[in-house]
Amino acid sequence: MQRRQILQAGLAVAATSPTWCWADTWPAKPITLVVPFPPGGSTDLIARALSTKLAEKMGPGFTFIVDNKAGATGTIGAAQVARAPADGYTFLVSSLGPFVIAPHLIKANYDALKDLDPITIVAQAPNVLVVPAASARKSVPEVISYLKANPDKMSFASSGNGSSDHLTAELFWLQTGTSGVHVPYKGGGPVMTNLLGNQVDCSFMNINTALPQIKAGKLRALAITSAKRSPLLPEVPTLEESGVKEANVNSWQAVAAPKGLPADIKKRMFDAIVASIKDPAVAPKLLELGFELVLNTPEQFASYQAAEYARWQKLISARNIKAD
Repeated sequence: MQRRQILQAGLAVAATSPTWCWADTWPAKPITLVVPFPPGGSTDLIARALSTKLAEKMGPGFTFIVDNKAGATGTIGAAQVARAPADGYTFLVSSLGPFVIAPHLIKANYDALKDLDPITIVAQAPNVLVVPAASARKSVPEVISYLKANPDKMSFASSGNGSSDHLTAELFWLQTGTSGVHVPYKGGGPVMTNLLGNQVDCSFMNINTALPQIKAGKLRALAITSAKRSPLLPEVPTLEESGVKEANVNSWQAVAAPKGLPADIKKRMFDAIVASIKDPAVAPKLLELGFELVLNTPEQFASYQAAEYARWQKLISARNIKAD
């Protein structure tokens, strides 16, 4: 009896001790990267780059599979990860929506701050206020002056209610004391088509979507929503330089796990993600698309997520924003 009790006590200590190394037996099967959006977008691009490079960086025995679980503005895939065992076999690769925006707009079957274990924000990209090349508005002050003289006469297109481009417009109106007309579309494609066709006046488009048409001279960039100018558009001022305070917005891509991921696995994943994103085959491509590498620590990610969660909750409530 005494021998059995000693053995049971030893196993209990091993299971709870911070020195217990789950990574010694990990992985025993393929690791899934859940993308809560359809294939082809920025999040999917980053996840697929990670799936290849993580396998290279972590060595033999590691296989990564990308699983697209789209729906409900990303919350279906995020909920799947939140409900999964915290054993190192399921990770979420997602933009900011499921982390800090969507839970304020729809019923999400998870708590974004409590049910996910943050690992790192991989990269971020600002939005750009763009108008058609033929637009009479050539600067942010001109846009503000027009809106003040003509309330609700200028249309702002977005990829959908509650999207980053929509919320940026709402923040812009709030900070400038103006009002425009929000025109939501189902995705960025129709926004671009109607902007180029002069059917809408402007949009806060993501830089990697807008950049080709800006470079081609078909869209005019008036301001960028980051804290500093983009090296890809060095001549374009920030919103703050244009007189709009506290309106910095970045769309970011991050990796998280189910809450309770063993510390040793989290450390190995974090280190491998950093190495993968900094790889010469990956980093330059992301920079060319307008992304800025972030790669903050899990603790920094958690703090930033909490602040962003509160920020967007406040704006969504104040502006009475509803989901599609």
